[in-house]
Amino acid sequence: MKNIEKITKHYHRSMNSELMKVTVPEWEMDIYFKKSYPFEDEAKIVDLQAQGKLVEALVMSLVIKARDKDGKRLFNDADMMVFMKEADTAVVTRVASEINNQIVKPTISELTKE
Repeated sequence: MKNIEKITKHYHRSMNSELMKVTVPEWEMDIYFKKSYPFEDEAKIVDLQAQGKLVEALVMSLVIKARDKDGKRLFNDADMMVFMKEADTAVVTRVASEINNQIVKPTISELTKE
């Protein structure tokens, strides 16, 4: 197997892994998320950070990463303005931080996969 194939194989395993969940009682919902995202999604967040727009980057990370139980995005990019103007900052910050800082402990089966 070529080196690049090993990299993409690992990526696809990460993308197809079980969704993790954050319960948000204030919004009466569960938000699911993956442990890995494509660089094209991360680039939007990093670009905002590079511009010094840290709050916007935090909100964009929530907008991009929040999923329903089937793995579909809960929000679209246009929803970012609603989060910026009409959402409780404490809740947005907490939820985005939980998603972004989730520590994933690998299982034994994950550690033994090639």
